[in-house]
Amino acid sequence: MNYYLLALKKYAVFSGRASRKEYWMFFLFNVIFSILAIILDNIFSITIKGIGYGPIYILFMLAMIIPALAVSVRRLHDTGRSGWMYLLVFIPIIGTIWFLVLMLTDSDLGENAYGQNPKGI
Repeated sequence: MNYYLLALKKYAVFSGRASRKEYWMFFLFNVIFSILAIILDNIFSITIKGIGYGPIYILFMLAMIIPALAVSVRRLHDTGRSGWMYLLVFIPIIGTIWFLVLMLTDSDLGENAYGQNPKGI
């Protein structure tokens, strides 16, 4: 949970680096909170007809767009790549797979062009 809160504290910080653990913990908690938002939409019967979710989920996802993008860019920086590599996700199938590989790649050892290693090595 601390990594999730850390990513939210750096809401729109696109500089620096984010460790692999920070990125994946943020991703995990985003999935959990998204599921909870969908459940709340269904409990309160405020889902949009035909799609299964409603305004709680939509507002949550809108609030998480910038932090998710920021932590993804910082994660790319941690592997020594430019944040512009995020645009790979717009290439169907291959781009998404390559982006996943980049998110699973270990950090650059020591300092790189984007700052000090978040692992403290």
